[in-house]
Amino acid sequence: MKILYGVQGTGNGHTARARAMSLALRQQGVDVRFLFSGREKEKYFSMECFGDYKTRRGLTFITEKGQVNYLKTMTQNNLMQLASDIRNLDVSDYDLVISDFEPVTAWAARQQKKPCIGLSHQNAFRYPVPQKGANWLDKQLISYFAPSDYHLGLHWYHFDNPILPPIVHTTIHETELQPFILVYLPFETPHDIGELLCRFSDQPFICFHPTVTEPEVIENIEWRPLCHPSFQKHLKCCSGVIANGGFELPSEAMSLGKKLLLKPLKGQFEQMSNVATLEMLGAATSMEYFDVSVVREWLNEPFAQRVIYPDVAAAIAEWITQGKWNDSQYLCDQLWKQVNFPGFDSDMTHYSFV
Repeated sequence: MKILYGVQGTGNGHTARARAMSLALRQQGVDVRFLFSGREKEKYFSMECFGDYKTRRGLTFITEKGQVNYLKTMTQNNLMQLASDIRNLDVSDYDLVISDFEPVTAWAARQQKKPCIGLSHQNAFRYPVPQKGANWLDKQLISYFAPSDYHLGLHWYHFDNPILPPIVHTTIHETELQPFILVYLPFETPHDIGELLCRFSDQPFICFHPTVTEPEVIENIEWRPLCHPSFQKHLKCCSGVIANGGFELPSEAMSLGKKLLLKPLKGQFEQMSNVATLEMLGAATSMEYFDVSVVREWLNEPFAQRVIYPDVAAAIAEWITQGKWNDSQYLCDQLWKQVNFPGFDSDMTHYSFV
């Protein structure tokens, strides 16, 4: 089987998920090729596992100081280039296209009538799951940004829908816990992050940020450039994680038993919904702005308990090779039976967000 796998390159969660799927698909004997869009080619990092991958401009959201800038998003995305990339992408040699919320591969598959599986956290929002701040445009984007014939959504809980558990690509082994807090806030400025963290002079922080080019220690903060192996190493031995409201990093942190403090990207309904959901599950603390009192209280909280997830990537890869893409319910049922969420009340019939 030959598969073209499209990955949304905005942020790093989609790429982390694709790493796990790359390994799982190749273990099933699949010939898989990757296409990334959503950021400049030189800004991708730690991409060795994807081989000779392709890049396209795609579409992305422009963010400034922790919130979406809708004006710049509209003016800096090139729809003519997107249409050209879709038209010129030949998918005829592939048996299947997989899209992790990546529009070029998804729309090329649709136009050329090639079967397409949408595999993403965004696909979970096609179902009645908790949502916060979603408007009409957000719902249209979920439906049409990267259309597919078959939908696999990922979430921390199924909410009685055919949704899968998270794909977690991190190895579990005994690691000596260290006192530092891991910080990953790519949508915030280093200046704003530094002003917040330096108030806690007795607490060490290690902060990975896309604008950092060389490691540097300033007071109680160690700044590091983005590097996947280094980030994973520090994630395993940190005492907690401060991050935005993405999906993949909290999933990895929960699987390692790390407490979470999350600041959702303002104006991004997916992140707002993610953070509200994790609070409802008792798995995270949130702050809408850099709130010193919230950080101080969170630092004093006890360690979290590990959430046990099965090897979702391997199960999906096997399901894909079997070719019964119309039926994902059995796959969902079998995977959720293997999830262990300590202290979680599975009665979610009363959830409601404003």
